[in-house]
Amino acid sequence: MGTYTLKSIGKSTDYMTIVREMEDGFVVRIVRDRDGYDEVKTDFISHSLFESCLRTGYLTKIEEAEKVATNA
Repeated sequence: MGTYTLKSIGKSTDYMTIVREMEDGFVVRIVRDRDGYDEVKTDFISHSLFESCLRTGYLTKIEEAEKVATNA
């Protein structure tokens, strides 16, 4: 599956994890840093929107070692 950082303004560390792949897209969990607490949201993103976000740089894949280091 995978975890991706979301391009954001400032030093926010928002990220998205793919929970499940479906025929027409992905179920994702989005975690956003909101003034010191995490806002967690589960949502759906289509395959075409996901690919567009990767191409434009809005989403960047996180390597597992990097993810562990930021959560420590």
